[in-house]
Amino acid sequence: MSELTALYAEIAACQRCALAKGRNLTVPGEGPDDAKVMFIGEAPGYHENRLGRPFVGAAGKFLEELLASINMRREDVYICNVIKCRPPNNRDPMHHEIEACRPYLDKQVELIKPRLIVTLGRHSMARYLQKAGISKVHGNPVRLGDFVVLPMFHPAAALHQPKYRAHIEQDFLKIPGILAQLDEFPEAQLGQQAEQLTLF
Repeated sequence: MSELTALYAEIAACQRCALAKGRNLTVPGEGPDDAKVMFIGEAPGYHENRLGRPFVGAAGKFLEELLASINMRREDVYICNVIKCRPPNNRDPMHHEIEACRPYLDKQVELIKPRLIVTLGRHSMARYLQKAGISKVHGNPVRLGDFVVLPMFHPAAALHQPKYRAHIEQDFLKIPGILAQLDEFPEAQLGQQAEQLTLF
């Protein structure tokens, strides 16, 4: 059993927060264990909870269209969420739920070693850029240690408001160029305020 498979089994048995009581299936994530690009969403929705796979509803279809726009497939990348169980009525994940799942996400990043992490939505962005506002920093890559983080709006938001759709489509088109220049991004200088975040 690989370490990733063992982690999935651990997630499937997780009882760290109350979301375990209402779930159908856990949604650990999927993709190659050596993926160069990792997409981190926020939380499973109705279809994900039913199938145990991330991004399989309308937002997932849009994500696949976005990947196709840069000549990639979902099989080429690793896709997961900040939390692994569906919150009731698709509400936002709560801080204690995010913290309960944090070790799982940390382990996924450790095992897969992505070069580029694309955060989808403000909750996943906050995992790496706590004081940043997504409206200000979306589409701006920043190096944090061994990988580059590219914050984006969540595809689900883009489905409801055209302005977000245009932003995420434009931000997605930056990915090939970022992958081609990964080693050229200097380490971010993180200040106390979002405005002090050095972006490149």
